[in-house]
Amino acid sequence: MGHLLWHSSYRVQEEHTDLKGHLIRNEGCRTRGLLFGCGSVAQTVLSKGALGEPLTIHIGFTLGVMMAVYVAGGVSGAHVNPAVSLAMVVLGKLPIKKFPVYVAAQFLGAFAGSCAVYGLYYDALMEHTGGVMQVTGVNATANIWASYPAKHISVLGGFVDQVIGTAALILCILAIIDGKNIGAPKGMEPLCIGLIIMAIGVSMGLNCGYPINPARDLGPRLFTAVAGWGMEVFRAGGCWWWIPVVGPMVGGVVGAAVYFLFIELHHAEPEKQRENNIKDKYEMVTLS
Repeated sequence: MGHLLWHSSYRVQEEHTDLKGHLIRNEGCRTRGLLFGCGSVAQTVLSKGALGEPLTIHIGFTLGVMMAVYVAGGVSGAHVNPAVSLAMVVLGKLPIKKFPVYVAAQFLGAFAGSCAVYGLYYDALMEHTGGVMQVTGVNATANIWASYPAKHISVLGGFVDQVIGTAALILCILAIIDGKNIGAPKGMEPLCIGLIIMAIGVSMGLNCGYPINPARDLGPRLFTAVAGWGMEVFRAGGCWWWIPVVGPMVGGVVGAAVYFLFIELHHAEPEKQRENNIKDKYEMVTLS
């Protein structure tokens, strides 16, 4: 009886340690990804375009995501997007008990990354703004951290934008990590996932800048709310803030369902040995 109690206690402690490790590693990789991504936006905005442009921003987010997956993908799966984590839960590729831990890590990492960008560019930000933090207008700087809609986009249009963009992200990621599909060579998954971000950025960025990641948008938005921009970050754009949170989650489920129904269900019978696959490949997923 004592042995059983000890064994049970050890397993609980081991699972707790494992989840804690996932929290730390996912927070770390989300911080790195946001540092490169939002850092590229900050450099563009604060230099008034002299040291950046839309393409450099796309490259910044692409490389940020790619590096985050390379750094932590082998030990934690490098989840940096709640929408992707939800898609994996829906498909049965990620245990439901890990989902809240992953999401918490993603939001904490995004907030920490926002702090890092703020510290890195604090002097330039003060010189650019004169200490007046604006959310909208010609001198707006809140958009360095979070997304805001273009003038032409409606609430419905923005929601559809996020659903489609995130569904495309999920479809492509699932194709890359699917051992029964062509997939990507082992070790090349992060590069391919980064290229997905580039493809989405150059084709779907007009409406609101392709957040397609609740953690990437809400975490930095919360940071700006407490760092001097105030609650206007939630009121701007007709209370836009919830769209890049809810839209990607819906898009994640849609993308997972489409891939399952039209691709995964039509695979041949599973083989005993599958090339180009690893045990936790379905956990090596990410976003922007």
